[in-house]
Amino acid sequence: MDVQKLNSICTLSHTLIEPRACMNDSEWKANDSSSVALEKFKRDSVYIDKNGKLRNFNHKKVSRKKCGSLRGRGWKYGSGFVDGIFPVLSPTAQHILDYVEKGVESESIWGSLDMLPATLDAWDDIFTVAVQLRMRKQWDSIISICRWVLLRSSFKPDVICYNLLIDAFGQKLLYKEAESTYLQLLEARCIPTEDTYALLIKAYCMSGLLEKAEAVFAEMRNYGLPSSAVVYNAYINGLMKGGNSDKAEEIFQRMKRDGCKPTTETYTMLINLYGKAGKSFVALKMFHEMTSHKCKPNICTYTALVNAFAREGLCEKAEEVFEQMQEAGLEPDVYAYNALMEAYSRAGYPYGAAEIFSLMQHMGCEPDRASYNILVDAYGKAGFQDDAEAVFEDMKRVGIRPTMKSHMVLLSAYSKMGSVSKCEEILNQMCKSGLKPDTYVLNSMLNLYGRLGQFEKMEEVLTVMEKGSYVADISTYNILINRYGQAGFIERMEDFFQLLPSKGLMPDVVTWTSRIGAYSKKKLYVKCLEIFEEMVDAGCYPDGGTAKVLLAACSNEDQTEQVTTVIRTMHKDMKTVVPV
Repeated sequence: MDVQKLNSICTLSHTLIEPRACMNDSEWKANDSSSVALEKFKRDSVYIDKNGKLRNFNHKKVSRKKCGSLRGRGWKYGSGFVDGIFPVLSPTAQHILDYVEKGVESESIWGSLDMLPATLDAWDDIFTVAVQLRMRKQWDSIISICRWVLLRSSFKPDVICYNLLIDAFGQKLLYKEAESTYLQLLEARCIPTEDTYALLIKAYCMSGLLEKAEAVFAEMRNYGLPSSAVVYNAYINGLMKGGNSDKAEEIFQRMKRDGCKPTTETYTMLINLYGKAGKSFVALKMFHEMTSHKCKPNICTYTALVNAFAREGLCEKAEEVFEQMQEAGLEPDVYAYNALMEAYSRAGYPYGAAEIFSLMQHMGCEPDRASYNILVDAYGKAGFQDDAEAVFEDMKRVGIRPTMKSHMVLLSAYSKMGSVSKCEEILNQMCKSGLKPDTYVLNSMLNLYGRLGQFEKMEEVLTVMEKGSYVADISTYNILINRYGQAGFIERMEDFFQLLPSKGLMPDVVTWTSRIGAYSKKKLYVKCLEIFEEMVDAGCYPDGGTAKVLLAACSNEDQTEQVTTVIRTMHKDMKTVVPV
């Protein structure tokens, strides 16, 4: 029926543009009368800072623009986020999008697209839909549509089509397909743009193929194209997504040496890089460098800096940046508010997070799923399980469907207090709502049972993982090794450790530290040192946790001095693990 409806629509004239639908004020608005957990803390912007003092949030500094800033700018790579720029869908494009998003097979999509007339309007509709899919990160659907254009349609593909396809393949880490698409572009005598090279470089970087990325970079120069900020930004972005932060910093320095001026997007990415690495003050230094070079921060830049401080629970610094953003005339959007909420959550101040949540609603910016998840997590971490559940239920009442993460933060709240029955209830709710628990969820249950000494249930979970479609990862075995070791079941712990090679898993620093910790509890100093030597020989280096369990194994000052010397020697070029 859906295919017939789509096909009938496709034959209609669609020169009229359908206006973007606006949400009703009642839709998505939180039900304040039912939000008991939130209402308790709406005290005219009063919150408690890290020193335990009451403080007020200045409402006058917050803009009242409805919904904050929107993000997205079509297919063009390197455009960054631009407020409120979205492609407008015609009725035909909207029906195509609705149909594709149902998750139908490629052949069905192709069959429906075959019915489109070979007109300029149809071409525009196809790529307007592709842009929407790109913004929603639906890479498979983009691949399906672009391959239809290339292989089956009467349209002649242009560089936009090839670029979209390279981007989609790159995002899925299918670098060979991205490479093949680039070669098809050349064979079709289509001239590659800087976006083409940028996307191909990014695809290689995300797959860890740095030599190939460098080769494309050199080829671009051979074609006479300058190394623009678009290309450098793609290079840095790809390296960050590929987990190669050091190389990303190196490319940033090369960018400056080559005389290519970093853009707002460049600095925003570097601020994100340092923020995620727990280097908030380096992120701040980067922000100052940016402003000193007359590069204007946008809302994403400020949000990245708020997030940098939020990750370390530095709520006062996060609030300062938030206020600077408002003073710069930028509208706080849901991402900015969420970042500030996260700061209070990480710092252990759920009331502060609740206040920001209330402020967001008061200013007309509707909380999203992430907002509710952050607040559930904030209450859960602070031990307020009832309030966490009240927010969770409130999220469902306003029409936001809880995801796996939503259930996970609530499960963590009850796991923290050791409520097995409640955690099992949440797990059952998850399954009833059509969500299949992943390895992370089952690892959480595994850890809960182990922490409470319920080893039979822990083994049952492991059996479910091994017999089902779940993949037991190194975290799974770390939990088993740690829990059995801490309970004194050394033999069982060693059995799991010996199993790792057959599972294709490599022990990490947590594995080794958990194993050492088991013998440390028994003050078996010599055994601890033996395992430590095994760890180093295996190429795994200690962290602060390793040093702590080794020191706990010591029975006299000589042993303590020996451990301290060994650890400091290994970290002579790094920050000392064991304080003086």
